[in-house]
Amino acid sequence: MKNRQRGISFIGILFVGGVLAFAGVIAAQVFPTLVEFQAITKAAQKAAGGNTVPEVRTIFENAAAIDDIKSIAAKDLAISKDGDKVIVSFAYNKEIHIGGPAYLLLKYSGRSK
Repeated sequence: MKNRQRGISFIGILFVGGVLAFAGVIAAQVFPTLVEFQAITKAAQKAAGGNTVPEVRTIFENAAAIDDIKSIAAKDLAISKDGDKVIVSFAYNKEIHIGGPAYLLLKYSGRSK
């Protein structure tokens, strides 16, 4: 009696490798946007320490210059007050080109605590 061999074929290995490579390329493009989102959230938190709208925008601009934030500017912030606390909100979109007409759209939003 012959036992059948089990395992993955060469075509299967190529397919799995292609899917993993595609996922790796997408992850490598998404990771910097996540790091920038964290920097924006940190800058918004710092900016919430200001008392006036121009002061909040200046604090954010300074933090954005240090952290090299390019996706959002101080003029794009929504600044409001909740009692005596300043709340800084933001929202922006980031597009990542996948290939041809395909894009990956990431929608980020956040606010200071």
